[in-house]
Amino acid sequence: MHTDTQWEQLASRDHAADGKFVYAVATTGIYCRPSCKSRLPKRENVVFFTLPAQAEDAGFRPCKRCHPRQARITDPRLSLVQAVCDHIRAHIDQPEALTLKALGDHFGYEAGHLGEVFKATLGITPHQYAQMGRMDHLKTSLKNGTTITDAIYEAGFGSPSRVYSDGLIGMTPGAYRDGAPDTTIRYTVATCYLGALLIGLTERGVCAIGIYDDERAAESALTGEFPAAHLLRDDEALQATVSAILDTVDGTRPALDLPLDIQATAFQWRVWDELRRIPRGETRTYSEIAAALGNPKAVRAVASACGSNHAAILIPCHRVIGKDGKLTGYKWGVERKRLLLERETKQG
Repeated sequence: MHTDTQWEQLASRDHAADGKFVYAVATTGIYCRPSCKSRLPKRENVVFFTLPAQAEDAGFRPCKRCHPRQARITDPRLSLVQAVCDHIRAHIDQPEALTLKALGDHFGYEAGHLGEVFKATLGITPHQYAQMGRMDHLKTSLKNGTTITDAIYEAGFGSPSRVYSDGLIGMTPGAYRDGAPDTTIRYTVATCYLGALLIGLTERGVCAIGIYDDERAAESALTGEFPAAHLLRDDEALQATVSAILDTVDGTRPALDLPLDIQATAFQWRVWDELRRIPRGETRTYSEIAAALGNPKAVRAVASACGSNHAAILIPCHRVIGKDGKLTGYKWGVERKRLLLERETKQG
């Protein structure tokens, strides 16, 4: 559904739209059903989601006035995906209960069918959704003071080595828990056709490039990721870097080779190096990347490495697509992935 249509239904408090989507308000951190009687928010502060699970995964809380989770989801496929998301979150520490077969058995569907419906709706597989849930659980536990070992096991990783070998977290869990202390990150936010482009640098190189809806969301994300770091906005000093990256986004400058200060496993670096070899205007599938690395069975690991990329554009994970040619999940939004690929294809 187009966001303009959703906004019209929200503005008119259309009860018929309840269960078809929810809307979240960035300034309050709350999401509601379209018919909620709360004051109409400003359009620029509203984000739409197909399912309550998506809004909650983005950090929004359900409204206590309209109780959006109680709205009946009329589309049976969407209802199934919502139920699967809830089940995964409730059993995040039980990996054996979250395999595709286990999920199919639990909900009474053939595993392949359940997986197809889930991916068609959210753009990622149930396995990837569970992996993201474990990562969120781990980060939250670390920030709440849980010991590193306890946090890792409580998140369902099975062993500390899994966190490192799978490349699920850039810096070490200890450093993440402490919020990157003793680190100065200079940053700026620039506007481009993709939205608000956040660029962060340490003394060693680029540590973060992200694409957000607005400056507030960009700065909030940087603060949330590095809460103990010294964040210094420096628009003037970073102007040259911004111009270079924006020129790359617009296609007027070839791919940049800026120094990166991003911690990663050896496998992640291998994947990212392979991504940077993909010519502008071309794409590769996850399986093609895995094959190029000499490990055709590492498709899921390749997808995980793409998802852990903290340097959008410089490491072009948007050029990796599904085996069927469809655009799969992109950290900064599938619509932005489509826009990037369309512009690169036209400009070559």
